[in-house]
Amino acid sequence: MAVPFRRVSKTRGRKRRTHYNISANTTTTCPKCGATVKPHRVCKACGTYKGKEVVTKEAE
Repeated sequence: MAVPFRRVSKTRGRKRRTHYNISANTTTTCPKCGATVKPHRVCKACGTYKGKEVVTKEAE
């Protein structure tokens, strides 16, 4: 079983982990209604995807 010969310092370990960060979710705006939508998904507000109505929404 492999065991490290020397202890890894705090600085060296932290330098390795500099890229372990979380990124925010990307969002776009719907071209029809202007609602915030995740990319490549149907708009929950108006039911359109790529300019076409996919889901029929009842008008209030």
